[in-house]
Amino acid sequence: MPLQAHFPLRVAVSTALLFLASDPASAQIAVSANDGKQVLVEGVAKPNPSPATDTVAVIDLGQSPPKLIAEIDSPVATVIGPPQSVAITPDESLALVSGGLKIDPADASKFAPDDRVAVVDLKARPPRVLGTVQAGAQPTGIAITPDGKLALVTNRSAGTVSVFTIDGQKVEPAATVKVGEEKSGPSHVVVTPDGKTALVTRDADHAVVVLAIAGGKVEVAKRELTVGVRPYGITMHPEGRCAIVASLGRSAGDVDMVSVIDLAQNPIRVVEHFSVPQTPECVMFSPDGKFLAIVSMNGSNKAKTSPFYNDAGMLLLYRVDGLKLAKVAEAPIGHWSQGVVFSKDGRTLLVQNMVEKDIWVFAFDGASLRDTKQRIPLKAGGAALRTAGTR
Repeated sequence: MPLQAHFPLRVAVSTALLFLASDPASAQIAVSANDGKQVLVEGVAKPNPSPATDTVAVIDLGQSPPKLIAEIDSPVATVIGPPQSVAITPDESLALVSGGLKIDPADASKFAPDDRVAVVDLKARPPRVLGTVQAGAQPTGIAITPDGKLALVTNRSAGTVSVFTIDGQKVEPAATVKVGEEKSGPSHVVVTPDGKTALVTRDADHAVVVLAIAGGKVEVAKRELTVGVRPYGITMHPEGRCAIVASLGRSAGDVDMVSVIDLAQNPIRVVEHFSVPQTPECVMFSPDGKFLAIVSMNGSNKAKTSPFYNDAGMLLLYRVDGLKLAKVAEAPIGHWSQGVVFSKDGRTLLVQNMVEKDIWVFAFDGASLRDTKQRIPLKAGGAALRTAGTR
């Protein structure tokens, strides 16, 4: 299926587009997908009565301080789903943004599953939406294989993973893989560095399913892993040693947990569990694999009358020692916070806040976190955040 024609764009462009000519060794972009359709009302995500346009923001993370390059209108973006519902090809030429939910055309007070994935040309000046491709019902998490040739997209309301081929600017559907029952809730997917294995979280029936990738084909490997209640986000170690799964629990005010999957054993298996604050929304390894960042909502998304409400989310940094995690730093963030990414050198982190509609910039020296007080404003709520090569 060819890309659907893109629509007119309203673009805010910075002179920072000159970054494209900067030192390639330090160049790095981050892409933020921003949802203008949803607001948080007394702890419940609801359709925005005055919806803003969804947007995609491109940020130069290779300079200090990071700088917004451009923010363009997007046909889709979603906050319902893991904050990895955007992915970038290894050469930073394309971004894929999943739609997840849309406002129900028949009832503006409700949501309905979308099925679109937007394709964004990051090399254009300014970046531009090339069009959309069709996935399954409620696409969310996205993984691009290390060779940049395949994209895997989880479909939360279909129990499937959509597979797309990538050839230059052409993104085309190749297959649909059934990974669970229709209501099993596949949420996110990651691929090992060798491109041979993928892991898919299913939050509705509390499992992680293993996929095998070979010759451009993706198949279920008939191996399911047991983690926590509602496994949601997942991140892959850069060297493929392990994967970390974040489980959301019952959202009942209890501590939640992340689980460690040992990928060196055959068959692969879950080997450790660690307690974390309420609702670990995003997990992300540093580029060198030495640290793990966790964004926890920490009750900041609950109604203020809830006994489990906190007036700030939490950014937590853990040292990775083999298959063990040791907390080294934490810092308060905003409300209903979503994605986190590291700069290439691991010394700068970006964190999204849906309620504040901005991105906060943190400095990390390996032992402590410092809020730089830099805020990157967004036109819609920051819902998903990625850099190239992150899994």
